[in-house]
Amino acid sequence: MNAVAAVIADLVAESEELDALVADIEPDRWSIMTPAKGWTIAHQIAHLAWTDEFALLAVTDEPAFRADLQRGLGAAASVDEYVDSCAEAGARNEPGDLLRDWRVGRDRLATALAAVPAGTVLPWLGPSMSPASMATARLMETWAHGQDVADALGVDRKPTQRLKHVAHIGVRARAFAYAANGLDAPSVDVRVELVAPDGDLWTWGDADAENQVSGPALDFGLLATQRRHRADLALVTTGAIADQWLDIAQAFAGPPGAGRALGQFS
Repeated sequence: MNAVAAVIADLVAESEELDALVADIEPDRWSIMTPAKGWTIAHQIAHLAWTDEFALLAVTDEPAFRADLQRGLGAAASVDEYVDSCAEAGARNEPGDLLRDWRVGRDRLATALAAVPAGTVLPWLGPSMSPASMATARLMETWAHGQDVADALGVDRKPTQRLKHVAHIGVRARAFAYAANGLDAPSVDVRVELVAPDGDLWTWGDADAENQVSGPALDFGLLATQRRHRADLALVTTGAIADQWLDIAQAFAGPPGAGRALGQFS
């Protein structure tokens, strides 16, 4: 299995895990509020369904993707408002219809990504990316919004090795996190050492770097997707730059989010 196929397989598995959380809940529970302000479980799934559909358009018809993006942004004050409006529209659908649409859309996207020729660059809301990066980004979003759903339902999810994709984006997006906060990214390497769910050590950066981050991979994923407050996580930093980065870390495109409150999930 090549690298792209492996990421797509993990994306499919991540989607199936979230699907299992919502597939059998009563229709009225789709209106339960999640930790994301104003978003119910239906909003979370509608958002994933819409972004999968929009990603499919980016993969299969770039001119149509850019035309849809231009129309959407023309009707909204910002990318965030555009994205929120699409989630709001999707959340009005009946839960059964919404679940069916998400399933169909994510399957079509996985098939389309697997067929993209090597070296192709795909457009997106943020920087353009490779098929592997697109699949990784979709996995990260599915995992993050799945966390919101799990929190709303009071479910503790067992972390998996798929967290490595989430952590990888979080590490690679360090410069973007600074830019999103109107700051210049320091040209200094940061070593990241994370303990995987199976006990292995995942590492990024120079082992001798003065600035270092260490801790559980789950905690780094929760931080980078802003699903937990930093002070509630067991992440350790060495060096001022590493410490500054964790205050603003984000693995997703767009402006910084509101995050979660200290002690919100104690």
